[in-house]
Amino acid sequence: MTALIELSDVTRSFPGPPEVQALKGANLSIEPGEYVSIVGPSGSGKSTMLNILGLLDRPTVGEYRLGGAPTSKLTEDQRAAVRAQTIGFVFQSFHLMSRRSVFDNVLMPMTYSGVPRGERAERAAYALERVGLAHRRDFFPGTLSGGEKQRVAIARAVVSDPKLLLADEPTGSLDQRTSGEVMELFEDLNSDGLTLVIITHDQAVAERAARSVRISDGRLSEVA
Repeated sequence: MTALIELSDVTRSFPGPPEVQALKGANLSIEPGEYVSIVGPSGSGKSTMLNILGLLDRPTVGEYRLGGAPTSKLTEDQRAAVRAQTIGFVFQSFHLMSRRSVFDNVLMPMTYSGVPRGERAERAAYALERVGLAHRRDFFPGTLSGGEKQRVAIARAVVSDPKLLLADEPTGSLDQRTSGEVMELFEDLNSDGLTLVIITHDQAVAERAARSVRISDGRLSEVA
């Protein structure tokens, strides 16, 4: 089986002085359908890793293959297209559009991911049902709890049927009970075959994954 994610000797440097290597010779392989956490403290390189995996940034050295295809030679437009069709993102701060309804927030990414116009409303409705928020479709984000906002963000991330879901500190703004509910939702999606990568500083969140990779000072190591 071809790995969905394959990093080969990836280094990401930022010019100085002094030059900073946020990732150092990173090697990582993730199979389709895996559930992996990348765990490390603030400043360890987690954000850089997210940006590389999400095609938001490019390695300085090394190669990132997504679904077996090298990404280093893609133009910015090509990268944006692959991102829209292949990757869903969930962030700590939700990034919802406050002046749009919950339903419109979930509809929005399908404009860019190539979902036919006639399928979008049905898909958005199903995604909201999947995260338990069908009854909130006409509400605005400002009226929702933190957990509900994150559920809307998850619905938006999966509505285009991505192959990969990247979650960056997805429970960082939530209380413990709500965090557990959100993690259970992620795990349900993973059990349906979605490849899930959770980037977190929270050891308890990281330990829920089937496999955990530690990042420290820009270097990756498997957690036994």
